[in-house]
Amino acid sequence: MIDFLQAAEVAAETATSVADEATRMGLWELFLKGGWLMWILLMLGGVAVFIFVERYMAIRKASYLDMNFMHRIRDYISDGKIRAAVDLCRKTNTPIARMIEKGIGRIGRPMSDIQSSIENVANLEVSKLEDGLPILATIAGGAPMIGFLGTVIGMVQTFMDMSAAGGTIDLSLLAGGMYVAMVTTVGGLIVGIPAYFGYNYLVARVEKLVFQMEANSIAFMDILNQPVK
Repeated sequence: MIDFLQAAEVAAETATSVADEATRMGLWELFLKGGWLMWILLMLGGVAVFIFVERYMAIRKASYLDMNFMHRIRDYISDGKIRAAVDLCRKTNTPIARMIEKGIGRIGRPMSDIQSSIENVANLEVSKLEDGLPILATIAGGAPMIGFLGTVIGMVQTFMDMSAAGGTIDLSLLAGGMYVAMVTTVGGLIVGIPAYFGYNYLVARVEKLVFQMEANSIAFMDILNQPVK
């Protein structure tokens, strides 16, 4: 029991010494001190940034819609200009426009068939928008766990060094394990926390777009249900 308390005290002193030395190091030196797990975290961080930027641009582009789009669709359908309505949808080239284009192509069939075709297109469009988000969520949850793995590995290395040193313990011999323990934990959180917030932000944007798609779907069905003048 006494040996364990002494080992814990030495580890605490080493951690303090490592922290003081870390404040005098640059980021690159700290990164290298973290060991091979830091390269995995760096790769995950790069993937997370790429997915967030690519999905953000795609969702932003998909969310754009002319406020007069449905009014023009209503006018074209009321005037019997189906071809013009289809051309407008293709020119707009957004998930909502593709959804409405599918519904226009089903005009003349039962309303239930039109509604089903619109819903099928909407589901496909949402699936495309969510592409890559599961990977981002995995990184958000996995990066801190990798950092925790580094902490365990570092502590094991530290205690192994303490055991090998016998009765005489040099704090410099223990610094390597403490670096791995501390730096990987920080690295995992640096990658995981932004990935978590980024994932939830993108999910919220997709949900907002889904609401817009549902609203426009209802508006389109109302157009078809209008009495013929």
